[in-house]
Amino acid sequence: MKYISEFRRQDLAKLLAQTIAQTVDPKHHYRLMEFCGGHTHAIFRYGVQDLMPSNVEFIHGPGCPVCVLPIGRIDNAIQLVERHDVILCTYADLMRVPATGRTNLLKAKAAGGDIRMVYSTQDVLKIARDNPHRQVVFFAIGFETTTPASAVAIKVAQAEGLTNFSVFCNHVLTPSAMQAILDAPEPVAIDAFLGPSHVSSVIGSKPYETFADHYAKPIVIAGFEPLDVMQSALMLIRQINEGRHEVENEYSRAVTRDGNLKAQGLVNEVFERRPQFEWRGLGLIPNSALKLKAEYAAFDAERRFEMPAIQASEVKGCECPAILRGAKKPKDCKLLGTVCTPENPMGSCMVSSEGACAAYWSYGRLRENN
Repeated sequence: MKYISEFRRQDLAKLLAQTIAQTVDPKHHYRLMEFCGGHTHAIFRYGVQDLMPSNVEFIHGPGCPVCVLPIGRIDNAIQLVERHDVILCTYADLMRVPATGRTNLLKAKAAGGDIRMVYSTQDVLKIARDNPHRQVVFFAIGFETTTPASAVAIKVAQAEGLTNFSVFCNHVLTPSAMQAILDAPEPVAIDAFLGPSHVSSVIGSKPYETFADHYAKPIVIAGFEPLDVMQSALMLIRQINEGRHEVENEYSRAVTRDGNLKAQGLVNEVFERRPQFEWRGLGLIPNSALKLKAEYAAFDAERRFEMPAIQASEVKGCECPAILRGAKKPKDCKLLGTVCTPENPMGSCMVSSEGACAAYWSYGRLRENN
């Protein structure tokens, strides 16, 4: 399988593991935060942690857009369906994320709400065209990776004069979350970051340079295959050993320093930053999310419909918030594997295909020392 099998070769994995073992300083405990859930799943699925020396620790970060969405925003979406009779469209991962009262979008759909799973924003536009007498709302989530597609959909809707299409915008920004983790009142001990690869293919590696300079944290933009993760860990360990703190790009087959300028232009044309936005586990973070600019207000669901801010509580005992900021690991949650399973998730970390708890449940729960 070209471009995948090359990054899963067992012989190269053994060689990298040997090189890492020879490179680490036995007196140092290396704490490497993988920001993106894709890295978390690669680490669990391919047993990357088992190939590391005992003093190299992966700390799971908040990099899953479904996981970091606060419960109140899901409550907002359900109210849209119940109170305004809209057709709500969203990606599948969101359907089972618990909302207030142990409900979710899937249960709201079962109760009669017109909630539809889509694969792309083009699906949403088609639904709007096919239902000219119904309001169609796209429940948009994601980091910088999915935001350009939402921008394109809004511009297409404007060009076609679609008056029944709007976007409930929940797009968030990666660098702001990284800063919030480093500026936290009780920060988690982190030596370096595995930088998100897909996000960086859009924004480039340049936005991370300030973290390397100001916070003295090495960052390596890492691909999602097991050899990508191992090679990136080696690059970080070398930086730490040498006292360097730079942004290096292991995922050079897709990421440049400046990123995708066309996509950035589209996003900047349609969206602007919110003064602040709530992240699950991280709280209110300034300038960390996007909203539609005034010239696109006609496609903004938050302006078209009444959508009050909702403060919701986590399920008692669920450790998702602490897991998302790296303060705890899935094995530290007493609900995991007892009442919280993929069939009956208590928190977003178990629902999302990129969630740390889902990764632990699928690949790591039977390991004794995970």
